[in-house]
Amino acid sequence: MCLLLGATGVGKTLLVKRLQNILQRRLSSRDYKGDLGEPPPTRPTVGTDLTDIVAHKITIRELGGCMSPIWSSYYGDCHSLLFMVDASNPTQLSASCVQLLGLLSAEQLAEASVLILFNKIDLPCYMTMEEIKSLIRLTDIIACAKQNITTAEISARKGTGVAGVLHWLQNQHRASS
Repeated sequence: MCLLLGATGVGKTLLVKRLQNILQRRLSSRDYKGDLGEPPPTRPTVGTDLTDIVAHKITIRELGGCMSPIWSSYYGDCHSLLFMVDASNPTQLSASCVQLLGLLSAEQLAEASVLILFNKIDLPCYMTMEEIKSLIRLTDIIACAKQNITTAEISARKGTGVAGVLHWLQNQHRASS
């Protein structure tokens, strides 16, 4: 099980739809070049959304940002964690940092591999990874964490970096199998 967590409106649902889109296109076309086309429509996730990435037997459980007080109820089966941050919203960054620290300190997630996704890099006002790392002292957070943590910049809307997320998920699934 992979948990997909982050504040409301960071792009979690769109990421899941893009991951499914990549797999569908790869399965249906041998000459797939990576163009994902227009982003599919999404609505805010109310509660939880369970998605199976069928070709790779990966299950992603997306939990709505408004559910953060009860996220811990879902930690039990978690082997990997995608944590999404809106890189274009500096006012939300400190709240996301607090959420991340809570996740990393949870005993049930001590063995989980973590991929922190800085989404919305397609927007002109996005903060670079270096700016975010400096603001939330990400290097210190990673150094103190029990988990193996990876970071990536993506645009779920444009599809930038989404194939890398799928690759990371595949590697985590292979390692835990």
